[in-house]
Amino acid sequence: MDKILILDFGSQVTQLIGRRLRELNVFCEIFPYNRIPPLDRQVKGVILSGSPCSVRDLNAPQVDLGLFRGRLPLLGICYGAQYLADKGGGTVESSDTREYGRAILDVVMPDSPLMKGVSAHTQVWMSHGDTISALPDNSKVIASTAVVKNAAYQFTNEPTYAVQFHPEVFHTTEGGTILGNFAFDICGCKGDWTPSSFIETAVTQLREQVGDEKVILGLSGGVDSTVAAVLLNKAVGPNLTCIFVNNGLLRKNEFESVLESYEDMGLNVIGADASAVFLKALAGVSDPESKRKIIGRLFVETFDSYARKIDNVAWLAQGTIYPDVIESAGIPGIASKIKSHHNVGGLPEEMHLKVVEPLRMLFKDEVRRVGRSLGIKEELVSRHPFPGPSLAVRIVGEVTEEKLQILREADDIFISCLRAYDCSGLDYPSASDPRVKAVNLYDAVWQAGVILLPVKSVGVMGDERTYESPVALRAVVSTDAMTADWFPLPYDFLRDVSNRIIRKVRGVNRVVYDISSKPPATIEWE
Repeated sequence: MDKILILDFGSQVTQLIGRRLRELNVFCEIFPYNRIPPLDRQVKGVILSGSPCSVRDLNAPQVDLGLFRGRLPLLGICYGAQYLADKGGGTVESSDTREYGRAILDVVMPDSPLMKGVSAHTQVWMSHGDTISALPDNSKVIASTAVVKNAAYQFTNEPTYAVQFHPEVFHTTEGGTILGNFAFDICGCKGDWTPSSFIETAVTQLREQVGDEKVILGLSGGVDSTVAAVLLNKAVGPNLTCIFVNNGLLRKNEFESVLESYEDMGLNVIGADASAVFLKALAGVSDPESKRKIIGRLFVETFDSYARKIDNVAWLAQGTIYPDVIESAGIPGIASKIKSHHNVGGLPEEMHLKVVEPLRMLFKDEVRRVGRSLGIKEELVSRHPFPGPSLAVRIVGEVTEEKLQILREADDIFISCLRAYDCSGLDYPSASDPRVKAVNLYDAVWQAGVILLPVKSVGVMGDERTYESPVALRAVVSTDAMTADWFPLPYDFLRDVSNRIIRKVRGVNRVVYDISSKPPATIEWE
C-alpha cells in the first residue's frame, strides 16, 4: 500500500498531519526525525514536521536530506520549511515578520501543483517565531501573507515544496486541499487506505502472526478493546479469550451491561469480579498517583490470575492505538512524552507473553470507522473514552463505597440526560464521526462525566439547612485527548441536570460545570 513518511521534529501537532492524510484515505507513518526507517517502494513521499526548535539553534534537530531529497517528493511544514531553506542556501532569521494565529494567504502562483484548487485568498494558521527572509536560489515563492512574503515556496528542479503555515490544523480552511495535492498529484498516492482494506489486511496478518496459538485480551467495554477483540475473533476465532475485570470502580450497572452487550458478538468473554479486593486496597488512600498504582497493580494481578486458568496461552492482545505508540516514543530533548500509556509496556513483563496489537497503526476515529465496518453496534463504537482507573480519578481524595454510590447515581443521571437531549436541530457534529450530525448531546460530546469534590457545601432543602457534597460536570470535545475544549452545553440542559441530581442523589446539594480546556487543565481532575 502507498504511504507517506512523516518525520517528526517535535511539534505538538505532528499527529494532525497523519490524521489529515488518513482522512484522505492515504496511509502514512510518523517517525522521529532521528529514526528514519528504510525507504521501501511503498514510500511515495516525505513530510518534515514543525518543531519548537529554531534552525538557528546550535543543537537544532538535523536530518540527512540526501536520503530522500530529489528521489521522493518532499513537503516541509513550518520548521521543515525553514530547514529546507537554511540547508538550501536561503536565510532564516528572527524578525518583526513572525506570525502567530490566523492569517490570510495570498496565492501568487496558482499553477503550482501544491496550490491547485486553493482559493486566491484563504485562511491559514501560522505559528513561527523565525521567518524565511531569503529563499534558496533554485526556488520561487508560491504564496504570501501580508507580512510574510515567503509563506510558501517550491524548488524549480525537484518535487520539493515548503509552507511556513500549518495545513494540518483545523484553522487552515483549505489545508486538506493542500495536503491532498501533495499526496495525490505530487506523490501519486492512490488513496486506497479504507476501513475495509485495513480489515482484510489485518486479518491476514493476524493469522500469520498468531497461527494456531491461544490469545487473551483484556476487555474494558471501550471502543479500542472492543474493536481489537472483534478483529482478532475474525482472525483466530475460538483461540481468543477475553477477560473483563470489574475493579469495583465502574459506572452504574456497567459490569453487567457490558457483559450483556458482548453476548451476541460471538466473543468468548470471562467476567472477573474483583471489586472487593480493589476497594479494600484503596481504603485510606488519597494521593492520586498512589491510587493509580494500586489499581494498575491489582488489575495485572487479577488479569494474570484468570489468564493462568487458560491452558497454553501464548499471546497477549492489547488495544494500543497509534497515538499511544507515537506519544510513548517521544523525541528526547525536544518533545517530552505526553504519557506512558499502559498499553505500551506493562503487562508483558509480568506475564511473559508475546504481544499482538492489531490497532497500533490506527487513530481513534479510524478505530471507530473500522468498528462500524466490522458491524459492531453503534452504542459500543461511539462510546465515550473512560479512564483506566475508572471512577477513582473522579473522586478527588479517598475512594469509599459511599462516595462511589453518590458518584454513580449523579453520573448516571448526567449521561442519561446527554443521551436523551435531542440536538438534531442544532449544528453539532458527532464527536465519533464529524462527517455525521449529532442526534443527541452524548453523540456531540467526546467525553463526559461527573467529579465528586472533596469539600462540603451549605444548602437549603425544604426548611432545613444541608451540608453536603458538590459535584462538577465535565464535558469536552477532542480528537485524541492531547487537547480538549469544554463543550457549550445548553443552559436548559444544565438546569435540568442540576435539578435532577440535587433532587434524586442523596449527599449532593450543589452542581457546577467545569469550563476549563486542556491545556491548561486536564480532562480528568486527578
